[in-house]
Amino acid sequence: MRFPGGRVGAGVGGLGLVGGLIYLGLQMLASGGNQTAGEIARVLRDNQGAPTSGDDTPGTAPAQLAGSCRGVDSTNDPAKFIVCVESNVQGFWRRQLPQSQRQYTPAKLVLFSEATQSGCGMASAETGPFYCPPDERVYLDLGFFRELQQRFHARGGDFAEAYVVAHEYGHHVQDLLGTERRVRAMQQQRPDQRGPLSVRMELQADCYAGVWGHAAFNQGKVDEKEIADALDAAAAVGDDRIQKAMRGRVTPETFTHGSAAERQKWFTTGMRSGDPAACDTFSASEL
Repeated sequence: MRFPGGRVGAGVGGLGLVGGLIYLGLQMLASGGNQTAGEIARVLRDNQGAPTSGDDTPGTAPAQLAGSCRGVDSTNDPAKFIVCVESNVQGFWRRQLPQSQRQYTPAKLVLFSEATQSGCGMASAETGPFYCPPDERVYLDLGFFRELQQRFHARGGDFAEAYVVAHEYGHHVQDLLGTERRVRAMQQQRPDQRGPLSVRMELQADCYAGVWGHAAFNQGKVDEKEIADALDAAAAVGDDRIQKAMRGRVTPETFTHGSAAERQKWFTTGMRSGDPAACDTFSASEL
């Protein structure tokens, strides 16, 4: 990813709830490209009326991570790269959400090492990045990405990491729109639908990540190869991929995040459309 300009401010960070399976899934990132990436890029180039992201707006970040994002990537400054992505994602939703008659309130980003306490319990590298609705914070252990590449030989890449961050902020958008609360209430009323409802919520967060990705592409921050990296990451965290690798079999009735194909489909939906309204997974007859 390229950050041609913009700055992040100094402050204290924080983030939010579902996403533990991202840790297991990203361990299994496959190598090789994805032909869909080129198709998405062509659609984006042909789309002249899509929403665009604003400048990288100042976010909240530890003081040592404040300053310009120019030239920052996941290799030369991993922590600052995540903060720059967070700033860009939140800048986008700050401009986008009022179109849905809602004001965007930032969710703080918490970068930690090994473990820290959150409003949803203990956060650790094993739980993976997640959004916590009670404290409206996103939690991320930077060792998650390092171990991903060194121990599990994942392809990773800037936009693959950015997809993870954007997905978690997609959950914050759901929280602000009331989707998260409605889904939790429905899950309590219909325990038998807990898994399917969770899948639809996760896929919507994937789609929201794609909506932001659409704007990032239009700004020249992302290229086709990086889109392929994100699609690869979306597939890698599919429940079917994870279950096959961990158990040797797939049980769709236990899915909580969606299959590899579903996750790619909804991320692609957001990338192509750039429209949050296209992310209504709860009304979709087929996922």
